[in-house]
Amino acid sequence: MEKIINIFGDSIVWGACDSEMGGWANRLKNYLNSKAEDYFEVYNLGVGGNNSEELLKRFSNENAARNPNTIMIAIGINDSQYINSKDNPYVSLQKFEQNLLELIEQAKKFTKEIIFVGLTKIDETRLMPVPWDETRYFDEENAALYNAKIKEICGNNKLLFIEMLDLLNDDDLEEGLHPNSKGHEKMFLRIKDFLIENKII
Repeated sequence: MEKIINIFGDSIVWGACDSEMGGWANRLKNYLNSKAEDYFEVYNLGVGGNNSEELLKRFSNENAARNPNTIMIAIGINDSQYINSKDNPYVSLQKFEQNLLELIEQAKKFTKEIIFVGLTKIDETRLMPVPWDETRYFDEENAALYNAKIKEICGNNKLLFIEMLDLLNDDDLEEGLHPNSKGHEKMFLRIKDFLIENKII
């Protein structure tokens, strides 16, 4: 089997805070490269800080350059943050929904195999505000709302959704936001098993 897989997302997809193997997407790439009987090209298209607005700006061009069989999208945690106060979301839930629907429409031009990866757990006690920018806040309620919106959209559009919000513990997080190496390993194992069960890989 030959397959091209594009994995889109933010710093968690890119592999931030996994000093051992560079994140769950890179772990998946290494796993698939070890399968001698198959050929996979796995592209890690995670960009630190990306939200759904920024992803849309590059999404079509990135896919056109690679012509994927499978598109995986793991976006939303940066959308869910707010600036200074909760009534000032970085990307509103309504706009987030519109952006996801546009991403799906664009993805369908390349493949029917579109998979969303849900948001990961955060530890809001370490992120209100975030240590590196005291105007920005992440909270667990917002993360759950944006995750539920992704799940709802996947259900309405008959797309695969991989739940992540229940997977990690506080000790799987580096600084409250990014999974550490142990957290990325847990994510990789769940995603790998899901892709096998659904005959994606």
